[in-house]
Amino acid sequence: MTDHSETTIHPPASLPAGLANLACRAVRGMPRLLLRLEAVAVFCLAVAGYARLGEGFREFALLFLAPDLSLAGYLAGQRTGALFYNSVHSYIVPMAMLGVACIAYDHFLLSVALIWIAHIGLDRMLGYGLKYGTSFADTHLGRVGRQKASQRGTWLGLQ
Repeated sequence: MTDHSETTIHPPASLPAGLANLACRAVRGMPRLLLRLEAVAVFCLAVAGYARLGEGFREFALLFLAPDLSLAGYLAGQRTGALFYNSVHSYIVPMAMLGVACIAYDHFLLSVALIWIAHIGLDRMLGYGLKYGTSFADTHLGRVGRQKASQRGTWLGLQ
């Protein structure tokens, strides 16, 4: 069995010079697969937890896309947009909210935290990772969006 953890990653020659370093920082191979599978588990558990609360899915549907309002930060530029997006698409705040909701027995706060966590899980499952300040398409999980066929890997990033 070959250990690929020490393999040097060379970015595609077609990438602009400024993005070459970014391509090397994206998660690839087995770690990418594990991150995607974690995201599937997080999404499924958050939705199942929300369903267990007995809340209707009307509230879920209304709040599910609310974190994407952070995309408005991109109107102020790439770095500001990435800062806004990452602050809302990190698990830190919704997990803290989940903890507070459990301690305080706050049903509403618990439901909002689970919806928020489900949103992040789905985004990560689809490959929308945390953003770099260079472009919306540059994430810790690799580039998203339209790419040339030569730059596109498989869904899991396994080449």
